[in-house]
Amino acid sequence: MHEPEAASYRGQSAGRECFHQQGVVLKRSLFAAALAGIALVSLSFEASAQVAHAAKPVQIGIAAGASLPTSDLSDGANTGYNVTGTVGFNPQLIPLGIRVDAAYNRFGLKGGVDGNIAYTAVSGNLVYKFPSATVSPYAIGGAGWCHTSASVTGVGSGNDNNFCWNAGGGISMPLSGFDTFIEARYTQVQSSGTSAKFVPITFGVMF
Repeated sequence: MHEPEAASYRGQSAGRECFHQQGVVLKRSLFAAALAGIALVSLSFEASAQVAHAAKPVQIGIAAGASLPTSDLSDGANTGYNVTGTVGFNPQLIPLGIRVDAAYNRFGLKGGVDGNIAYTAVSGNLVYKFPSATVSPYAIGGAGWCHTSASVTGVGSGNDNNFCWNAGGGISMPLSGFDTFIEARYTQVQSSGTSAKFVPITFGVMF
């Protein structure tokens, strides 16, 4: 190969090599840009979901369900029902919230006895929400005041006021404009020398 032809060949090879390297660099840059774009979009959606959920510092809700008597209470009472009204306070920067609940639990009596026993409670509770973008499990517990009333047809009625406490957990799911939740809480009502225990299992909504 003559010297001018060799020089020309080397020039073409160098040009092709330079063009190939530039192509590789361009492909890598485009790939990196695509990954960065996907990451930014994902973070944007996640941040939007978190902001949307955190945009409600105060929520009002209602729940209802079955109330299961346990221990000594289950000896004389059937499965009852629960109705609860609640107000939730959700701080923006921590997963710990506060709920104030007003709950009514009522049980019919066993053994063909025509009567009932009811517990009306107002309690303050701490709620710890485990971080999640969609379905969020949480733990809840607190204490308060409980009014107990009992009535038996042909015998009479009575009532008392006592300290009560509860502990349990649930699962919350944010939807468009409101949250739904399923919850179970062990509840104990203290009285002189004894206590009543039951577990409400409820489904509710928070607005």
